[in-house]
Amino acid sequence: MGLENLSLDDWIEIDDAFRDQLAEKRRLLAERHAEVFQSLPESTDPSREVLTLLGEHLPRRFPALFRRRGDTLDNAATAERWNLAQTDLHPLDLAGRLVQEDLCVMQAGPEGYRLTAASLCFPTRWRLAEKIGKPMQGIHAPVPLYAERLARPVDRFFDHLRAERPVARVNFSLLTDPALFQPAGHGRREADPTITAENAGARVHLRMERQTLRRLPCSAAILFTIRVHQCPLAVFEDDPRGAADLAASLRTMPEGVALYKSLPVLADPVLAYLDRLSGEGGQSVQLQPGARMAPAARPGQVG
Repeated sequence: MGLENLSLDDWIEIDDAFRDQLAEKRRLLAERHAEVFQSLPESTDPSREVLTLLGEHLPRRFPALFRRRGDTLDNAATAERWNLAQTDLHPLDLAGRLVQEDLCVMQAGPEGYRLTAASLCFPTRWRLAEKIGKPMQGIHAPVPLYAERLARPVDRFFDHLRAERPVARVNFSLLTDPALFQPAGHGRREADPTITAENAGARVHLRMERQTLRRLPCSAAILFTIRVHQCPLAVFEDDPRGAADLAASLRTMPEGVALYKSLPVLADPVLAYLDRLSGEGGQSVQLQPGARMAPAARPGQVG
């Protein structure tokens, strides 16, 4: 699972894309609301808890951006003012408009933890309407090796996650479209002949998801946050070690996982490009069933 302990000070990330990404969220919520927000009736209380936690955390952690006065929260970057106690929005809908992260609420049930609400404006190749209400194993049914290797450890981890011990992990994909809203694209088999070793640096983007898991202390639900970071592979022009690490991750990824992520269609030009940057002699891509990915640590070491 690649989990690391997380300080609550680092729970939410804000960077230079804050204003633009919140504007993109507003656009998606206005134009495609049913695709980016879903909730079940039982999610109201934990969603309200998420909003309460953010309303406390943001002005304390980012006082230059957020100001709290009673029930009112001001966002200086967007000039928005929100009444956290009186709103026509679902509490998780409002919570998702405050941060760059996507927010997913998981609640325990007879089949394990189910996705009961989500503000998911920036999905990486999954559709919220297909996952809402499903337990973890149903959500991850298309993911290779999940049922065989991960289902039980994940369920056990969810059962034992403590409110005072949040965790984080990093996941990655390679995409040719820099759009943040990308609900489709898993399992592609046809390569784009216009992508070559010469233009892969500009045409292919490394998309990383910083994911956090936090037990909500009052409702006992689990909040799953997803923060997307992406950049063209050209960032590795000045980072040969990072290029080598990413190439190693691609070469040792289990075949089924690589196919699920649509990576084989990009493998040849991307590996040729990364090998040139790293100074490696290069080798043909080997997608080995059962192999382990390199650990997630920095942009070139992502799993």
